[in-house]
Amino acid sequence: MALHPTSHAAEDILMGVDTHKDVHVAAVITMIGGLIDTRSFPAATDGYVLMLAWARSFGTLRRAGVECTGSYGAGLSRHLQSHGVEVIEVNQPDKAARRRHGKSDMVDAEAAARAVLSGRATSAAKTGDGAVEMLRLFKMAKNSAIKSRSQAINQLKAVIVTADGALRESLAGLSNTQLIRRCARLTETKHPGPAGAARHTLRLLARRIQNLSTEIDDLNKHIAAAVEECAPGILDVQGVGPDSAAALLIAGGDNPERLANEASYAALCGTSPVEASSGQTQRRRLNRGGDRQANAALYRIVLSRLRWDPRTKEYLQTRLSLRKTRREVIRCLKRYVARELFDFIRVTRPVATRGEQQVTP
Repeated sequence: MALHPTSHAAEDILMGVDTHKDVHVAAVITMIGGLIDTRSFPAATDGYVLMLAWARSFGTLRRAGVECTGSYGAGLSRHLQSHGVEVIEVNQPDKAARRRHGKSDMVDAEAAARAVLSGRATSAAKTGDGAVEMLRLFKMAKNSAIKSRSQAINQLKAVIVTADGALRESLAGLSNTQLIRRCARLTETKHPGPAGAARHTLRLLARRIQNLSTEIDDLNKHIAAAVEECAPGILDVQGVGPDSAAALLIAGGDNPERLANEASYAALCGTSPVEASSGQTQRRRLNRGGDRQANAALYRIVLSRLRWDPRTKEYLQTRLSLRKTRREVIRCLKRYVARELFDFIRVTRPVATRGEQQVTP
């Protein structure tokens, strides 16, 4: 049962939000865990304003636990942050607790608030309003285009396998680039049937591949420019290319100050060692958590350095002589690279958003 709003006007409160596409459900609790009230609001700007005013009617709101801050809760998170509320990212509720207490939107909203109160949820949400958000959108579009191009190339080759003999023989022995150009120049045939359909399909697929390649090249330029704007000089580091740099910047977000130190960034990238000791056995294992795209980027950088960097080669041989496995050495190298690049990650600069002037600190 909801308490009277004025009865908590002088107290600090916490809010938890279960986010959905059309409706967000919020719950307000006291700092000792008492539930004050729950309510649903539209997932729109007017709903965000009403939710914040409603929560503040119960007391002083400084922190809020929000689910899915990178998707359905992104708009709400930005609104709360712009009004001085610290937004904490809340993961899915504990499954054991869900089995005991059941599930509803109001229960999930209350659980989000309690996760912040108990300290189970501590990670500040990404702001998603600067140059790194631009990078994320460019990378998403590029990954989609690459996937579509690969699919189109496979389909084109599958059509050639079953095409009539004359057409198949005329396209034999060509490289991918030559094959796509030749197929894009195929002319229509007056003869109906599978032979004519194959020529028409090959021409359409080849032109689709060419268009996707042009799109990918354009996105590559935008990604490289955005990386230089976010973290000047990072592309000069050995082994770091635009795609790897973009993945590492995206992991840090537009507000890298939320990361306490380089160790927290390494944990975010899944490169921090995890204790796996028991009894007299003292060892550490690979971290299989964290941002897997950032982890893959660090892996690519390490592989590049193992091939071209004399110091990295020497380090590998030294560690192998100490009876470390290659996998363990690569894990150590990823940790060192994360430490090296953290200085570039934490100085990312904002860009002009929503028509505002760019401000460089």
